[in-house]
Amino acid sequence: MAAHVAALELARISVAGPAVDGIHLGTQYGIIAFVTGRVFDGLLLGLPAFVGVMYGAGLARRRSGGAPGRPWAVGIRRVSAALFAAVVVTGAVYVAQPARTEPIPGGIAELTTAHVGGHDTGLMLRGQDTTAPVLLYLAGGPGGTDLGAMRLFGAPLERDFLVATWDPRGAGTSYGALDPASTLTFDRAVDDTIELTEQLRARFGQARIYLVGNSYGTLLGVRAVQLRPELFAAYVGTGQMISPVATDRMFYDDTIAWATRTGDDVLLATLRRNGPPPYASVFPYEAALTYEREWNDYPRVPAYAAAGELPANVLVSEYDLVQKVRAIPSFLDSFAALYPSLQGIDFRSQVPRLQVPVHLVEGEHEARGRAVPAREWFDALQAPAKVWTEMPQAGHRPAFEQPERFAEVMRMVRNGTR
Repeated sequence: MAAHVAALELARISVAGPAVDGIHLGTQYGIIAFVTGRVFDGLLLGLPAFVGVMYGAGLARRRSGGAPGRPWAVGIRRVSAALFAAVVVTGAVYVAQPARTEPIPGGIAELTTAHVGGHDTGLMLRGQDTTAPVLLYLAGGPGGTDLGAMRLFGAPLERDFLVATWDPRGAGTSYGALDPASTLTFDRAVDDTIELTEQLRARFGQARIYLVGNSYGTLLGVRAVQLRPELFAAYVGTGQMISPVATDRMFYDDTIAWATRTGDDVLLATLRRNGPPPYASVFPYEAALTYEREWNDYPRVPAYAAAGELPANVLVSEYDLVQKVRAIPSFLDSFAALYPSLQGIDFRSQVPRLQVPVHLVEGEHEARGRAVPAREWFDALQAPAKVWTEMPQAGHRPAFEQPERFAEVMRMVRNGTR
């Protein structure tokens, strides 16, 4: 067993990614990566081996005719072996359970794969009418997965659209498609988005589809629409991103101000030691970006708050057990691979016009680091039509925080562009 662990660790030396390379226990990201990338694997692989060793040792003692030992010791060994075996069998049953999605009578409810860019990626299709307009949803991140969020809060959209929720390469159910990480770039991800769009159009006989992005997904969406406008009926951005560098630096400033105001000297020292983003590693982003809910006036939407974001939104049947555990490491490894290629993006100068109707649906409590650049871009943007909708009682994810209201907006988008 020790040799097996040593071989695994040696093999990781040349691999890049927070969940697979060196051990980083100095941050929450690092601890999560260690638990999900090493401890979980250790239990999954090591516990069955340990049970086998226990039973093998007992069998060897019986065959050798040696003294069985004290009765109480023999009893403890047998009970321990039985308990560990029960744990292994129970774990195997859970691991073997496939992912599934609840059927929709007369409609479509399908967990499938989309082969794009030479990789199999996860795709969930749900809708009450297979002839309804297709809506392709792109999650945030990079590396985020929203199959669970869409399953929990997407039913209102399923009345009017055939909703395709995609896990791009490296994210969620597509974590296995991350390698080789060196080939995962923003331009490649945009090409994959366009390729998937072509597949959806062909399968469902649609000339154009509706594209909805959230956060990082808006970067993919805007660039795909800019390159291939003829494929899309409209673009809808929620939590719109414009310039990752500008957003991250505003987040950094707001976190500095909050840490100063609350007297969090440890966080303040960490931020000042790291300096403002961008960073070469994923770990410094934790201090700069993850305190948003502390300093920003986010609404408290009870149903969403309990289940709408990682890790809660993967605790649904659309993910198998391994995918549930891998959701956060897939985010960390995809973020590490992709984020450097986003640093040169600024739509304010790079995307002055789009050739499809543009709708930005922004939560009234969106952080200024995203809201300010989004408004600047939107005001200057040239498009056949453009609408800015501020969603009450919503923050960064209005499609899930206010699903009925968002579905109403999408219904108006559909009716205005058909």
